[in-house]
Formats: sequence, C-alpha cells, structure tokens
Amino acid sequence: MATCKACNEPLLLTLDPEDDNDHQHQKQPTVIPDDLHLPCNCHFHWQCLLDQAAEVALSLRCPSCNAYLPSNAPGHAVTNPFRPSSQATPILTRYTNEGGVEDALDILPALTEEAFIASHPEARPARAMHTMAAEGDVTGIVELLSSVSADDDVDLSAEQLLSWTDPLEGGRSALHIAIEAQREEVFWLLLWLGSGLKTEMFPANVVQTAQAMGLRGRREVVPREQDVRFVVDERGRSPMDVCWEVGPPWSHYAESGLFH
Repeated sequence: MATCKACNEPLLLTLDPEDDNDHQHQKQPTVIPDDLHLPCNCHFHWQCLLDQAAEVALSLRCPSCNAYLPSNAPGHAVTNPFRPSSQATPILTRYTNEGGVEDALDILPALTEEAFIASHPEARPARAMHTMAAEGDVTGIVELLSSVSADDDVDLSAEQLLSWTDPLEGGRSALHIAIEAQREEVFWLLLWLGSGLKTEMFPANVVQTAQAMGLRGRREVVPREQDVRFVVDERGRSPMDVCWEVGPPWSHYAESGLFH
C-alpha cells in the first residue's frame, strides 16, 4: 500500500467516534481513505500537503520529488505568489476519501488559500465572514463581529472586517459578495453596521430586525475609507456598480440613493 510522502504513514485517516457524527454509535474508531495523488505520482494525505502549502504555492513543485505540478511549462515566478497566476494552469489531482474518488481535482486554490492564511493569519476571520456573506448567514456574521469586538487581542477590528477586501477574490468586500450572491438580508446588515447611511433610509422591517438582534446602536460617523458603500475591488467596482451589473431588483437600490 502506498504511503504519504510527507509522514510515511498509510494513506488513511482515523476518525475518533466523538469526531465522527455518522458513526457515533460505534465505539471503535472509523478508518477512511485519505489519498491525494499528485500528477507526479507522489501520494500525500490532504493535510500533509496543505501543511507545505506555502512552499508548493510559491514553487508549484512537488515537495517530495520536485516535479513541476501544473501541466504547462515552468515560467517566471509571479509577482504575488498568493494570487492565482493567469500563466499557471490548474494542478489536477486524484483525491480518494470517504466520499469516493474525485478525479481532476484542482488543488491549487486550496494551496493558495492555505499559504495566504499562513502568512496572514489575521485574514482568517475576514475570509470566514466573506463565506458567510455568500451563504446568507446573517446570524453567523453578527456572532463573528460580536466575538471580535469583545476580544482585545485581535489584528483586525470589527470595523476593519466590514470593509476588508480579499486579494484572493479580486479585492472584493463582503458587500460586493453579498450583492453578487443576491443575499438581501446580508446586504442590509452590512449597510447597517458598516456605512454612514442615515437610519431613515433603511426599510422599517430592516430596522426592526436589527433592533431585535440587539443591533440598536450605529456609529454616528463612518469615515469614507471605512464606509462599505465606497470600497472598490481590483477592477475599480464599487458595490453600487455591482448592483447595476446584477440588475433588478438590485439596480433599483443603485437608483434609490443608498450609495450617496
């Protein structure tokens, strides 16, 4: 049986009963496959390769045999190793786990994200909030921001999280993402918490919902550079521009004066 090139252990993952929700009735640990097969024919556990993400994302080479992993010919190093390069083709792998076999799985995005987080740990809660914005998880966003506000030992404040832009996702903010995903509740929440929009501009049901969630107080003054309405992505698009792109009913918000 093949073993992991990083740890030399069998390509299996042992789940403790308390960690395995599907097998809680079993007292014995559950063993499942965990085999990430690279184009060079080296095998790794998923986490073992991610543990070396910074090296692999920069070199695009196997940490074991040093083979170049993308299918295109090696080129010059990119300026920003934590952004996918237009010159780099996907790193297509074959991954076998509990769910079966996944062929042609591009591992480069996961490596790039893991390498970025390793170098910028302060971005982890910000990226988590962006995921919540895309999924429409209003409660999760409120809980995350409340946790950050209550913690004195954080790198990014709640205000900074609201206007943070993701270099791995085209410099978009949470508001950009919410509009593109057409998450209206998140849209209003981010405006409530992160903009200088006057309270009377909010629909009555939005105000009532915010107050019911304990979000009664709003910042009296929001500097323009922190106001989520005016954050632009790498293409120079503001959230209002995205509203126009998405179309009705979002284009109506662009016309209504919310972004002025």
